[in-house]
Amino acid sequence: MVQDEQDHIEGSKAPLIEHLIELRKRLLKTVIAVAIAFLICFFFAEDIFNILILPYEQAVGDNRQVEMIFTAPQEYFFTQLKLALFGALFFAFPVIASQIYMFAAPGLYKHEREAFLPYLIATPILFIIGASLVFFVIMPLALQFFLSMEQTGAGVAQITHLPKVSEYLSLVMTLIFAFGLVFQLPVVLTLLARAGLATAEGLGAKRKYAVVATFVMAAVLTPPDPISQLGLAVPTLLLYELSILSVKMVEKKRLEKELEGEEFDA
Repeated sequence: MVQDEQDHIEGSKAPLIEHLIELRKRLLKTVIAVAIAFLICFFFAEDIFNILILPYEQAVGDNRQVEMIFTAPQEYFFTQLKLALFGALFFAFPVIASQIYMFAAPGLYKHEREAFLPYLIATPILFIIGASLVFFVIMPLALQFFLSMEQTGAGVAQITHLPKVSEYLSLVMTLIFAFGLVFQLPVVLTLLARAGLATAEGLGAKRKYAVVATFVMAAVLTPPDPISQLGLAVPTLLLYELSILSVKMVEKKRLEKELEGEEFDA
């Protein structure tokens, strides 16, 4: 009896070690991909920053020279490091996602892998849509709102906006990540529905709480101006409604499979 238990324990060690070796291999490839992308992005950090200031240039217009400052000797250097890491995570995401999928795939059935793959593809697409919305629409409008507070008339104290490179970068990166993550809502809720942890009826019943939570989140994640807050809150609510429709489709398909006596696999 004791020997059988020892054999069982010894047998369970081998799969665990194999999983740890596989995890180490996937993590190593991910780190190498991020490191290579980081070095490349650091070399082009100035060009990346010049791209990220396009919303500010659009808000300022052609009648004014765009100026930014840094007040500490090391500030712009660390800003370039942040830019490089930001770009590395963005460009290395396909490698990161593929390594996660390849690590999880052996433990999934074929139909589970086929069901999971579309969401893996949808995730970066939705992130890019959210990032594009903030970059091309929300940021220029929000910056125009802030710049309208300048005081440049004759006979009054001159109050002009002169942004720091680090603060501007932090604002842009925060908004891009916030919108990109919020746009993952349909993917998250649909996966929860497939796992039986969410239903369309339950999501519909909690709609009023979702509205309140959305505006609270928008107030926390965005600058204190109504344009950027509404710019995040409204798309989030639309995505919530889209998620309910997606969950309904999942439930309908599951019911059809059950009526046909088949296993629900998509």
